[in-house]
Amino acid sequence: MDGSGPIRKYTEAEIKEENKRIRHLRRLVDFSLALIAQSPMPLDEAHRIVQAVRQQAMKLFPGKEETFELLYTPRFRRLIAEKFNLL
Repeated sequence: MDGSGPIRKYTEAEIKEENKRIRHLRRLVDFSLALIAQSPMPLDEAHRIVQAVRQQAMKLFPGKEETFELLYTPRFRRLIAEKFNLL
């Protein structure tokens, strides 16, 4: 026994709402990556955009900071390093 307790069943409405939030976050991340890549902006502005996306992600998915760091932070880091010649 692993002590994790019973598995919770999610309603169809809860699943739909979560999927909606996931799609919203994906669009936000994709738009932000494109904005950073295609716009002439200073490095500090790019960092502010990343921070704003991170804050919005935490509003959409409270307690999932680690997931954001695993999924999205590397994409932003790679783009910023490439754009601003930080490699």
